[in-house]
Amino acid sequence: MFETKKEQERVILLSVSLPSDTNILMSMLELEQLAQTAGALVIDSLLQNRERYDSTTFIGKGKLEEIKQLIDAQEIDTVIVNNRLTPRQNINLETKLGVKVIDRMQLILDIFAMRARSHEGKLQVQLAQLKYLLPRLVGQGIMLSRQAGGIGSRGPGESQLELNRRSIRNQINDIERKLKIVAKNRETIREKRVASSSFNIGLIGYTNAGKSTIMNLLTDNSHYEANELFATLDASTKQIYLKDRFQATLTDTVGFIQDLPTELVAAFKSTLEESRQVDLLLHVIDASDPNHLEQEKIVLDLLKELDMAKIPRLAVYNKMDLVENFVPNLHPRVMISAKSPNASTTIRSVIIDDIKKQFQSFDMTIKPENSYQLFELSQLALLEEKELEDGTKVVKGYISPKNKWKLEEFYHGLS
Repeated sequence: MFETKKEQERVILLSVSLPSDTNILMSMLELEQLAQTAGALVIDSLLQNRERYDSTTFIGKGKLEEIKQLIDAQEIDTVIVNNRLTPRQNINLETKLGVKVIDRMQLILDIFAMRARSHEGKLQVQLAQLKYLLPRLVGQGIMLSRQAGGIGSRGPGESQLELNRRSIRNQINDIERKLKIVAKNRETIREKRVASSSFNIGLIGYTNAGKSTIMNLLTDNSHYEANELFATLDASTKQIYLKDRFQATLTDTVGFIQDLPTELVAAFKSTLEESRQVDLLLHVIDASDPNHLEQEKIVLDLLKELDMAKIPRLAVYNKMDLVENFVPNLHPRVMISAKSPNASTTIRSVIIDDIKKQFQSFDMTIKPENSYQLFELSQLALLEEKELEDGTKVVKGYISPKNKWKLEEFYHGLS
């Protein structure tokens, strides 16, 4: 969306706090983490309390002058605003400050552009960027020449602007067409997964809560994980064995964040929908984060917005090794440290207990000559077997209502 320098950009963070803002410190801390994730060097962070945003320059004249002096003294390249700027505010700030000015939305888009790996993910990011850019193709100045890029980087006139708008609209239509094709293919795959006998689990949570770590813990596989925001963007689904031969699928998706831009919620809807058709959601929470209660609320609110609130959830409090006297808020739950040797066993045990509550129980006695037939059933149902002296097996099992017909088929095969 905008040109980036090879050297680390020196940035100032700026936020305006209104009387209604209750999480401004958490938001500012996140902004710093976002800037660092994007590769910036944060020189200073400024906060101004106001009754309302200035409609022209977003901040007051005094704060504007203070920032100008700081830019000159510290050789600042970029000002990152924590709030969402209007196109006019963005242009006016860049004109008066003489440096690049971006808002929280642009910063998140930039990180998403860095993180997207799949064809669909890249298309979704590009679509969000173009929709954000379209209303900002007005006037001249640093912002326009930067954002227009190859479309018209020398400050186009109104006729050229209209050509740019038409070009962007055409690109948006083309990307939306491509995404519909990708979404149709994804839906076909998803329907097959839902229709399959597998139990489907989805990982959700605040960004950097440790979802990818839990993914690796349960799959014993290498899934990219890092102590950074939005380390995972593209949905990833893997097959796991929770107990013996009982099969399940586990899907990791993009993390949630405070003030997640509506354009990104829409753009990544199909990615987030990977977790809409699951049988159980694992809500991963960073217990060591001082703002974990607020993060929990943000995730739960977004689940309501995405019509996912009714899906059974299990709260996974991670990083318990970093806290003392911790009081969990959600239930049902499991509290672990992913670094602990028994973490995998602990979380699997709690997941299995939760699944049993959703499944229907059954009892059967299997003669020794029919024991081999338990193999296929054990892939669909959770079985607890006890073998008698004569080789007869007494089985206590739990099976999903959607697979109950296969249990009846199994009984028929025994007769």
